Amino acid sequence: MRIAYVINSVEGGGAALPVPAVAQVLRDHGAQVEIFALTRRDGRAIPAMEAAGLSVHVRPGGETDHVVALAWLRREMAAWKPDLIWTSLTRATLLGQLVGRWQGAPVVSWQHAAFLKPGNLRMLRFNQALSALWIADSHSVAAFAAQRLRVPPERLAVWPLFAADPQAPQAQAWTPGQTVQVGLLGRLHPVKGHAVLIEALARLRAAAFAPPAPFVVRIAGDGELRGALEKAVAQAGLDNVRFEGFAARPREFLAGLHLYLQPSRSEGLCIAAHEAMQAGLPTIVSAVGELPYSVVDGETGLVIPPLDAEALAGALARLLSHPERLAAMGQAARARVLDRFGPLAFARAGAEVFARLPKSPA
Repeated sequence: MRIAYVINSVEGGGAALPVPAVAQVLRDHGAQVEIFALTRRDGRAIPAMEAAGLSVHVRPGGETDHVVALAWLRREMAAWKPDLIWTSLTRATLLGQLVGRWQGAPVVSWQHAAFLKPGNLRMLRFNQALSALWIADSHSVAAFAAQRLRVPPERLAVWPLFAADPQAPQAQAWTPGQTVQVGLLGRLHPVKGHAVLIEALARLRAAAFAPPAPFVVRIAGDGELRGALEKAVAQAGLDNVRFEGFAARPREFLAGLHLYLQPSRSEGLCIAAHEAMQAGLPTIVSAVGELPYSVVDGETGLVIPPLDAEALAGALARLLSHPERLAAMGQAARARVLDRFGPLAFARAGAEVFARLPKSPA
C-alpha cells in the first residue's frame, strides 16, 4: 500500500511532531509512506522525518493560496499514484478530500482538535463523508468528531497520538535552596493561554505571594505573539519570566523543570503536556481536550477551568507552597502516562487502525 501523508506544514511541533512514529507503524505493516506538506513554515520537523527515512515533499507556497496548493497536490498525487491519501489538519484534509475524489483514491483523515473555528467546522462537517475513515487522536476528540462533525461510528477510529518513551530524560527532584523551575512548551499562539498565565502571575505578585523557594517561569516556543507577551510581562513588572525561544531539544528542556503548565484555551490530546508527564513532572492543565482525563487532580497535577487566571494563580500558589511534594506527584504522572500511552499501546492502536484502512478501487 502506497500512502501519501498530506499535512499542512512541516513546522516544528504540533501535528508534524508524531509523523515519524505514525509512519513507522504504517511501514511496519508493509506500507510505503511519503510526506507531502502544503507549506513549509519553519521547516523544523523535516530533519526528524528524514532521519526516520521518510521522503518529504514541501510545496514552496503560503498558507492562504488554496487554489494553487490544490493544483500542486493534484499534480503530486497524479505523479506518485498513492493507494490512499492520509490527511492531517483542516487545510490538508479539505484539499486531500477533493484530490482523492478526483483520482479515485480513498482518504483517511486525522482529527486532532476538540474545537474548530466555525468556518472550518462547517466545511469539515459538510465534507466528512469524503473521508472513508476518521482517526481521532484521543477519546475526547472522538466524541467531538461524532457529535460536531457527525462522523458515524463505523467510520471513526481512535489512535492516541502519543507514544510514551520509558527512556526519556527524567526531571530531577527539587531540593531546598533551589529555584523552582516552572515551564511550558509550545508555539506562542493565543490558544496556548500564555496571556492567562501572565495575568495569573500578576495576581500572585499583587497578592504578595511568597513561596518557600523562589521560582522562575520558563517559556519555550516561538510565534508572532512573542513581542506582545514580552510587553505584557514588562508591564506587569514580572522579573521571573524567561522567553527561551524554540526548544530544539524539548526533552532536555522538560527534564530541567520541576513543574509544567498547560493553561490552554483548547486542545486535542496535547502532546507537550504528556511529554512533561513522561519526564516525571506534575502538571497544571486546563480542563480541555484529553487533559482532564490524563491528569488526576491532586495526584499527578491540578486541573483548572480554561481562561481562569484566578484559578491558575491559586493552583500555582498551592503547588509552589510545597515544592518538596512536586517530585512524588511527577512520578505518579510518569507512571500514569507510561501505562496509558506506552509503546505497546501505541503500536496496538496503530495496528487496529491499519486493519480498518480502505483499499483503493484501482
